[in-house]
Amino acid sequence: MSIIDTATVRPLTTRLLHEGWSLRAVGGAVPEAFVGTSIPATVPGLVHTDLLDAGLIPDPFLDRNEHLVTWIGSTDWEYRTTFDWEPDGHERHDLVFEGLDTVATVSVNGSVVATTRNQHRTYRIDVGAVLREGENELVVHFASPVAAADLASLEIGYRPHTYSHPFNAIRKAACNFGWDWGLDAASSGLWKPVSLQSWSTARLASVRPVVTVDGGEGRVAVHVDVERAGDGDAALALTATVIGANADVVLAAGADTAVVELTVPDVELWWPRGYGEQPLYDLDVVLGQDEARLGEWSKRIGFRTVAVELEPDAEGTSFRFVVNGEAVWVRGANWIPDDAFVTRVDRARLARRMDQAEFANLNLLRIWGGGYYESDDFYELCDERGIMVWQDFLFACAAYAEEEPLWSEVEAEARDNITRIMPHASLVLWNGNNENIWGFEEWGWEKRVQGRTWGMGYYLDLLPRLVAELDPAGNYTAGSPWSGTPDIPANDPDHGSVHLWELWNRVDYPAYRDVSPRFVAEFGWQGPATWSTIDRAISDSPLTPESPGMIHHQKATDGNDKLTDGLVAHLPLPDDTEDWHWAMSLNQANAVTVAIEHFRSWSPRCMGSIVWQLNDCWPVTSWAAVDGDERAKPLLYALRHVYADRLVTVQPRGESLVVAVLNDGPDAWADDLVIRRLRFDGTELASVRVPVDLDRRSSTLVQIPEAVAVAGSAPDEVLVATAGAERGFWSFAEARDSTIPAPRFSAEVARQEDGYAVTITAESFLRDLTLLVDKLDPAAVVDDQLVTLLPGERVTFHVRTEMELGEDELLSTRVVRTANQLVEDWAR
Repeated sequence: MSIIDTATVRPLTTRLLHEGWSLRAVGGAVPEAFVGTSIPATVPGLVHTDLLDAGLIPDPFLDRNEHLVTWIGSTDWEYRTTFDWEPDGHERHDLVFEGLDTVATVSVNGSVVATTRNQHRTYRIDVGAVLREGENELVVHFASPVAAADLASLEIGYRPHTYSHPFNAIRKAACNFGWDWGLDAASSGLWKPVSLQSWSTARLASVRPVVTVDGGEGRVAVHVDVERAGDGDAALALTATVIGANADVVLAAGADTAVVELTVPDVELWWPRGYGEQPLYDLDVVLGQDEARLGEWSKRIGFRTVAVELEPDAEGTSFRFVVNGEAVWVRGANWIPDDAFVTRVDRARLARRMDQAEFANLNLLRIWGGGYYESDDFYELCDERGIMVWQDFLFACAAYAEEEPLWSEVEAEARDNITRIMPHASLVLWNGNNENIWGFEEWGWEKRVQGRTWGMGYYLDLLPRLVAELDPAGNYTAGSPWSGTPDIPANDPDHGSVHLWELWNRVDYPAYRDVSPRFVAEFGWQGPATWSTIDRAISDSPLTPESPGMIHHQKATDGNDKLTDGLVAHLPLPDDTEDWHWAMSLNQANAVTVAIEHFRSWSPRCMGSIVWQLNDCWPVTSWAAVDGDERAKPLLYALRHVYADRLVTVQPRGESLVVAVLNDGPDAWADDLVIRRLRFDGTELASVRVPVDLDRRSSTLVQIPEAVAVAGSAPDEVLVATAGAERGFWSFAEARDSTIPAPRFSAEVARQEDGYAVTITAESFLRDLTLLVDKLDPAAVVDDQLVTLLPGERVTFHVRTEMELGEDELLSTRVVRTANQLVEDWAR
């Protein structure tokens, strides 16, 4: 063993290299005006955002400007900067790129030090041999991502994929090339931090805390990888500490791995929101030599057990999440990148999305495989709020070659991201892919791949092996949808998780009730962005559902036709654009409500639903509950209602009607269930009262007697089931076929410190009463929407706004909306 003077041992130092960058186009489809132009570049950042900041391109989020900037993805780009450096006695000097998007060549002082082909991994490059005292030049050349994907698809051979670019040929976010809710804006750039790290003796290469709980005792096995400099013959010390427990391990000369074991008695458990608290504890790891510290690592961890159970039973194969021994009914939403240019998404913006997720009573977000592994901020916020995370590996809607160079890139990418994400208490599932196994089975891919590899080796071999190695306490499924075995079709509703898209694409939303799945990982219905978002992003005059800008902001194939087909069986199609906007927004909320109420009524056979999708990445007509300008659509309020702990819903079962009473809260619920058949004027025609007594996390079905369940005149009547403060409605006829009356109400508006209280008293049956306050103030927010009132009932809406608004504005028919209006206007 060498003897080292500890006074000379230096800890790792990190210098961010984010200043002084310039950007220029250097090849490809460069417009004449950009030839030879160099502009300042922001790092971390992207080409698109730099060009926007320089005022050189129009905003692709507006009108049809997307078409004016697609050349960016067909262009080669060069980033260039200089930095001063002086020898400091360290043995190693590593240039660290946490994210290069995507096909890049890195040069230092004219010497090529790296070539990269993967957006989703970190690159560490020893540049000590090429650094020079004084000024150093760093250049990163990015090949056109469009051209690189096309070339790679030729080199590895065609594999089926959705949409127009072969995104599956390179390791870049699939949706960056366009999707049925996203714009085609393939970018390039230094999208994560860049630094120069200098170190000696050794550094912490990775830390993986495997957290388990056994009999109330928390255990942490801290797996540490160390990289050594020089001859690596020094003895090293590792120390780990959490909640007062600490342990030390000595790494003998030459050793580069170790496990530090910690035990915490009587540990407090981390729970999903709604099931308990989320205690988090600082885990600190120190690498040292004698008294000197060489490196430090710190992360907040939570103690919990999670199992994702796919178990054969008499009905097929279950799919359920069990946390700390308790089955959790998943109230989820799918997550896509929150901005088409992801470097604009900061912690504050993510916190706003989490606020909206909590508002909607969500307890899980699924990070979809066509986007990105999310930032540390995302997982930390989920840890703090008890929002579980289902993490897809980044494979989506395509067949993927398993040959080199992709296999090694996928392994390196997975190793990086499993190691980074696995410490988070919120992480409950790793999932191999989105829809690829289903696509191979049912979308004609098997014929098209002609015997070539298509990705199954990743999903059944590489990825589960890496999860088992790096996150042994974690859970893994091969895909979504997934039946649990290749021997059963991936999207079989009796087995595992399913995606239900036939309803939106070809059928209609009442048909959700025709299937009783075990777990729904994707389903959804489109609706437009909020009115103020459309008004900001689209300048069509006149603005119509089919005007050029509106159609451009509808990316789904035949999207407007599907919107219309999905509406007219339920509500008339308006001719006025604002009425069309309200009808489609309402229909989106109604469709998802029908689906989730049905899924929940089948608990515990069905143990969760993950709606597509929570958020948007630009202003677009889509399945999102929150639009691209961060505004809540009516769907978000519908989710809040239908994902509440307690739910009362009327459901068909065969030829009969039942009331499903669901208590997903922490306390028992005993009440009288009152079921009434009413005329729209409030006249009671029949009723029944049934006591219900539910344990926590339980449900019951109550058969409705025929005298109450069967309408005397379907167009004129409504069924109302009430238990305590919760109630559900059943319409015997679609709104368009009913005699639902014109909306009549009285209203009072009172000024409050943060806005207004708007109290509405129903003088007629009011269905889906909503205040679209963003029409008056784009920053205004209302506390509830989609409230149905019987004659004589009242509700107070709280409107938060800094604007001075008049009573006439707040109560205008543009703002105060009901389903009644749509039927009334059509009937008239």
